[in-house]
Amino acid sequence: MTTFRHVRADIPEAVAASPRRIVIQAGAALAVSMGIGRFVYTPILPLMLSQAGLSAQYGSTLATANYVGYLAGALAGIFIPRLVGSARAMRTSLVVLFATLVLMGFTENHAAWFGLRLVAGAASALVFVIAVTAMLTQLRQHSQQLVGWGFGGVGAGIAVSGLMVLVVRTTSTWRAAWWASAVLALLLTFLAWSLRPEAATGTQAPRRGELPRTRPWFAALFLSYSLEGIGYIIAGTFLVAAVNQNSPAWVGSSAWVLVGLAALPASVVWARLGHRWSRPTLLCAALVIQAAGIALPALVGGVAPALISAVLFGATFLGVGSIALALGAYLQFPRAVALLTTGYSVGQILGPVIATPLVHNGYHVALLVGAALVLAAALAAAVLRIRFPHRVGAMVEPSRQHRPVAGPVAEVRS
Repeated sequence: MTTFRHVRADIPEAVAASPRRIVIQAGAALAVSMGIGRFVYTPILPLMLSQAGLSAQYGSTLATANYVGYLAGALAGIFIPRLVGSARAMRTSLVVLFATLVLMGFTENHAAWFGLRLVAGAASALVFVIAVTAMLTQLRQHSQQLVGWGFGGVGAGIAVSGLMVLVVRTTSTWRAAWWASAVLALLLTFLAWSLRPEAATGTQAPRRGELPRTRPWFAALFLSYSLEGIGYIIAGTFLVAAVNQNSPAWVGSSAWVLVGLAALPASVVWARLGHRWSRPTLLCAALVIQAAGIALPALVGGVAPALISAVLFGATFLGVGSIALALGAYLQFPRAVALLTTGYSVGQILGPVIATPLVHNGYHVALLVGAALVLAAALAAAVLRIRFPHRVGAMVEPSRQHRPVAGPVAEVRS
């Protein structure tokens, strides 16, 4: 027994956990934080517009509140590093998310809704940062496709919560939709509860003389990812409401279920494609596909275009994020992931602000603006392909070339 205890003392608990268990736990946490806590608002929004006296303009304001909260939570994870390795912080945030979902159905006070969505955004960001850090750290020696399946938890949460709203809308009210989403979040919280976060170690910042000269490419990447944050969130917020304007009510909710189903395997698929094509090329392609998907229901009416749009959107928005963050880590720009996340979060705040004046007579103009912004992001991504540094190690002093790259992505095929 003594020998056994001695061996176990040298093996961190997180490492002892099986990779499959880590993926399930992290995926459940991401399903709660993003798929439900953040994005269930999209299929519930049409119910609140028709039953709760919510205007389209204030609906956009509530979306902005959630994104401001998300930015605050992301910044908290950056400036208070111990939160990223705290199981208590993750569990507290999961409980807070559950409480906000419950309380949304107990009030019709607009100010209360604003406060609840603000708090939910901050809690969502903390759970996301903690769960992703735990997954990347504990699975760093395993296939990146496992990490892709973990990210698929976001798509699973979107699909399941969208299906739940589709069922509830035929039998009950907007209040029941919020309460049902809370029950679903609680069930997934039980799965995520035992995830053991751990802060990344060995991430010593390089000295000034050791930094690769990648500033121009990182600037293009930062611009692209920030523009994507603006354009994608317009579709993510208003897609269901836009589809419902000219289609039967079930189509909008069904489209959102398809978004989740398409997002579920998306990160895995894009990871596999990265073995054949360069990441700058894949990023540009994913953004062009996403722009087409966002614009489609605004240009062509009918059920089929709406459902195709949902599939294209779901298949790309997680892929774009995983590719962009991997590129940021590969370029070895100081605090790349933090900077990209901040630009993306700011973009998500600006998206509803830009869209609000455009939704007075429907959502089609807002979707076209969102598609144009994503297309601009694709153009910025295309700049990455110009003399892209496929061997960053060759751009660093020799003393640096033999050191492992700090952070969750040690090698990125580009």
